[in-house]
Amino acid sequence: MSSPRVLAIVLAGGEGKRLMPLTADRAKPAVPFGGTYRLIDFALSNVANSRYLQIVVLTQYKSHSLDKHVSMTWRMSTMLGNYVTPVPAQQRVGKNWYLGSADAIYQSLNLIDDARPDIVVVVGADHVYRMDFSQMVDAHIASGAGCTVAGIRQPVGLSDQFGVIEVGEGADMGSTPRITAFREKPTDPTTIPGSPDEILASMGNYVFDADALVEAVTRDAADESSKHDMGGDIVPDFVSRGSAAVYDFQRNDVPGATERDRGYWRDVGTIDSYYEAHMDLTSALPVFNLYNDRWPILSQQRPLPPAKFVHGWHGRAGTAVNSIVAPGVVVSGATVEGSVLSSGAAAHSWSTVTDSVLLDCVQVGRHAAVRRAIIDKNVVIPEGARIGFDPDHDRARGFVVTPSGLTVVGKNAVVEP
Repeated sequence: MSSPRVLAIVLAGGEGKRLMPLTADRAKPAVPFGGTYRLIDFALSNVANSRYLQIVVLTQYKSHSLDKHVSMTWRMSTMLGNYVTPVPAQQRVGKNWYLGSADAIYQSLNLIDDARPDIVVVVGADHVYRMDFSQMVDAHIASGAGCTVAGIRQPVGLSDQFGVIEVGEGADMGSTPRITAFREKPTDPTTIPGSPDEILASMGNYVFDADALVEAVTRDAADESSKHDMGGDIVPDFVSRGSAAVYDFQRNDVPGATERDRGYWRDVGTIDSYYEAHMDLTSALPVFNLYNDRWPILSQQRPLPPAKFVHGWHGRAGTAVNSIVAPGVVVSGATVEGSVLSSGAAAHSWSTVTDSVLLDCVQVGRHAAVRRAIIDKNVVIPEGARIGFDPDHDRARGFVVTPSGLTVVGKNAVVEP
């Protein structure tokens, strides 16, 4: 049997309100992550490493930096017919912008018509994980379903935070069983057969027969009661017709994965989850391993010098432990612990950065201190300033403080002592 023609669609139009202020000036998939990446790089790397090299990225909200990043970074061999193309909302079928993820695909059906795929892989653009989609496509074809949803095992107590996939009692999770129900944030979910403490949560990744997807989103577009959402409307439509299957992410075997990071997946939809995903990177044996060269996370590699650590005497040593330090960073007589410092950041003499995330070109002045904070691009923290120590003082200066006590300083913000 010949390999199917596959088109990958990356849904990257998310507004990301829960990530404010990081999304005040950029789309959620364009938010920087891990020192040198943007969130969309994880989805694109997974698709490209799966050898699916015809990819369209549907964008909408504040998309300039996202479009620029995709256009400058993700270049394929045109000789082989490969491409990664950002496609903004174009009002092809009416005067509305995208009304939801399903409507985004409906308004972009010309892309499917042009590519003429057998299979369409649809993925979100704002999760941190590794996944070989070719294994899911093989499972989808073997199942005979029109739609297959990727499901990840989660504790049953978290069911009210996810779209929950349910299958029949006795279903074989080693195959690709039919979905019997798809429920949004239920409090009384049906657990996985043979695993009473776990539910299957939707990862927001789907595989469709191309014809079935076109038919489904076209029918959905005509339904005025629909919210035009892939998870909320399209998948339940396939479920109601007995044509939806589930692929257990636990089955996915990514080359180079360690036992510690196998099956890792983070939805970074909130400030706290974004921060926690960064902290997952910093230990000696990280929960998510960026150093897997058999399944690399690809991104733009800017012409920056190596990171530099200078001064080493009289209590003025430039050190970083349990931290990720990107190219172009200078740690000059400062102490960095449990943190991620992005390209071009600098920490100056006698300053401390602890359990924090500094995005590009943040400057930490002498004797300043940053603790449990996210500092967006280009922020200059003046000499002696303290961030993350007094929530009331942080709020008074206009910073966001989450209920967990995490302080967030927005892009280009002016920090007062």
